[in-house]
Amino acid sequence: MSFEEATRASPAHVIVVGNEKGGSGKSTVAMHIAIALIKAGQRVATIDLDSRQRSFTHYIENRRAWAERIGREIGIPSHRRIDDLSEAPEGQALADAVTEFSQSVNFIVIDTPGHNSDLMRLAHTMADTLVTPLNDSFVDLDVLATVDPKTFEVTGLSHYAETVEEARRQRQLRGSPAMKWIVLRNRLSMLSSRNKRLVGEAVQELSRRLGFRSLEGLAERVIFREFFPRGLTAVDDLDEITLGTRPTMSHATARLEMESLIAALTLGAVRLGSQGVDPSREAA
Repeated sequence: MSFEEATRASPAHVIVVGNEKGGSGKSTVAMHIAIALIKAGQRVATIDLDSRQRSFTHYIENRRAWAERIGREIGIPSHRRIDDLSEAPEGQALADAVTEFSQSVNFIVIDTPGHNSDLMRLAHTMADTLVTPLNDSFVDLDVLATVDPKTFEVTGLSHYAETVEEARRQRQLRGSPAMKWIVLRNRLSMLSSRNKRLVGEAVQELSRRLGFRSLEGLAERVIFREFFPRGLTAVDDLDEITLGTRPTMSHATARLEMESLIAALTLGAVRLGSQGVDPSREAA
């Protein structure tokens, strides 16, 4: 089956997490979306296209190893890592993976590398929903737009915005449904600042120009970094066995933040129940 045929035929909802700049939190966001869907009772597959970093693959491997260690079923998606476009011309490896997974899952979450490549661009044309994590700074905003150095007003579109626009055109030519594009402002400061306001204004202007929806993503929390070695997420059960440590208010706050974000993505399938943490049990 060709790439175009696989895209049209896929009954699964394809979520692509993409941004041409590294360090924006793509793998963390992809993992949280995948696990949130599993927790909501959905059948989920994941695909890692970053053959160099493999952060998404390592995250899932860590989760599998941790589940075995604690002897608990914590929900692990079916996973595939695709190394290189040259191994399967014209994206055949990706098309085959999507076709195979679509026979048994409802959602496919694809994590893309932080650089422009043929395989990354092909994946974007498959996205029913595109999620773009963006650190809250003008350095990261540069992948979407150029700004005036004096007024900070948007003056033009940058390379990644053009990549998404081309992916939209390709979907339209194939007769595929319109892509839903969501930009997440990650690593938001908890305090108001001039930079936060100016970046926010620029993102809002771009959302009107490019037709994406802007959401507040992940705040700058150490807890998200601590989840990775055990393959855990903020939507996992907040108990001592699963976490491997006493739950704290940091866990509860991160969970509430992630629940709000997942609900705002409007994937139509996620209903997570909040789990509280007794403040008296917070670790010192």
